[in-house]
Amino acid sequence: MTQITVADAAVAFAPWLEPTAAELDAIDAEMPLITAEMDLLDAYLPVLGRPVAELDERRIRRARRRVLAARRDLANRAAPAMLPGGAA
Repeated sequence: MTQITVADAAVAFAPWLEPTAAELDAIDAEMPLITAEMDLLDAYLPVLGRPVAELDERRIRRARRRVLAARRDLANRAAPAMLPGGAA
């Protein structure tokens, strides 16, 4: 069995293991999509153990549309950076 010392634990939380500014910016850019996907899960979870009612269907449809819109917005934000040259 391996013993973990206080020094090992301190290194595990060392400042150089923190996310970089670029990584935090990427997470921030994806946050609307992450939030929309969490809302979709929140819509699905209540209906796992029971029949789906009409209101549940509407909530799931709205959540799916929000996820698709967030994915579209994220893709459109990244698309100009990927285009070589410029618009003709």
